[in-house]
Amino acid sequence: MQLIMLKSKLHMARVTDSQLNYHGSLTIDEDLMDAVGLLSHEKILIANVENGNRFETYAIPGTRGSGTICLNGATAHKGVKGDRVIIFSFAIMDPVEAKSCKPKVLCLDALNKPVEFY
Repeated sequence: MQLIMLKSKLHMARVTDSQLNYHGSLTIDEDLMDAVGLLSHEKILIANVENGNRFETYAIPGTRGSGTICLNGATAHKGVKGDRVIIFSFAIMDPVEAKSCKPKVLCLDALNKPVEFY
């Protein structure tokens, strides 16, 4: 049996921009990606706290230290600048691995700066 477990989460990230005429994805400040172990092109789930939209796409790195969270392509229809979102990634593992799984969770402030890590 395989289980799908939470691998990482960026909690209460603030959308900084949207680019409708783009090929898709979510641009995330590369420092934030590194902090929670997100890889370029990794599949992610996004929950928009403001409107309840949930959608899947993949992460692409943005400029380090910029705080960028940019909705690209079709995802630009799922929120607007200023919306708070939660970004999740998951990993598939067996039950033995799952028992010791400790997700990396980074809580962010209104400027997408880390305020708590657990």
